[in-house]
Amino acid sequence: MSTNNTPIPAEAFDWYDDYAHGGMDRREFMQRLSTLVAAGYSLSVLTGALTPNYAKAEQISFNDPDIIATYETFSSPNGHGEGRGYWVQPREMKAPAASVLVVHENRGLNPYIKDVARRLAKAGFVAFAPDALHPLGGYPGNDDAGRTMQRSLERSKIEQDFLAAAKYLKSHSATTDKLGAVGFCFGGYMVNWLAAVAPDTIDAGVPFYGTPAAKELRANIKSPLLVQLGELDKRVNDTWPEYEEDLKQAGVDYTMHMYPGARHGFHNDSTGRYDPDAAELAWQRTLAFFNLHLNGAASA
Repeated sequence: MSTNNTPIPAEAFDWYDDYAHGGMDRREFMQRLSTLVAAGYSLSVLTGALTPNYAKAEQISFNDPDIIATYETFSSPNGHGEGRGYWVQPREMKAPAASVLVVHENRGLNPYIKDVARRLAKAGFVAFAPDALHPLGGYPGNDDAGRTMQRSLERSKIEQDFLAAAKYLKSHSATTDKLGAVGFCFGGYMVNWLAAVAPDTIDAGVPFYGTPAAKELRANIKSPLLVQLGELDKRVNDTWPEYEEDLKQAGVDYTMHMYPGARHGFHNDSTGRYDPDAAELAWQRTLAFFNLHLNGAASA
């Protein structure tokens, strides 16, 4: 909200999306926000709504008695050599459980993504959330620095790290042979990419507002996909018609949900783009989808 209780203009969210995805630098972003300040908006309120406040994102405590959270390293010979991620599993496991790879946005393993992993473990899955920034020391504690760090890494090596993580998770003694993947923004792209390059590894994928893999790879997809999109996310939504046609041509079992009035990042409860109703509905659909395809159950 602004100082005069009018909603933050939509263009501010669009500017932040461009900034967050490399469409403009921080100087230009702040210059554009200054035009809104001149129009009577508070800069602190604007930046507070647009940038993450991770204190808001914890739905499941790392001390929750129903889960066990730790860190695991894994070999990634075709990537950066070694990867590391946040491992969360139900505390009471009498047998191996289906697993879900959780892929972060374009800024490393931040607290919101860790919480997503805990939510999955609370629902009975083994969740593993790798940190693409591990070669550089890991997520630095703030998104701007994390975004810069992730851009400095070679994309193909990051991709190979997540592929290695998927194979590590699926072959682990604590997991069954059923592996799902969920990702957000860059992570949504990674889910689409993994489904295309590792069709025998990924058994179900849920890309949240992610762009598709390269066109020549899409015919390889075998796993069912649950595609989650926000109506106001023009950048990602512009890629959907062609992707949908390719999924149809490949005979992929897919469902796409478009959430009215939702923006890119609508599931992230640490920012002003968060849409509680859309996020909750999308999450319940995600759990039901994973239960169906990984556990053979119609609901959580």
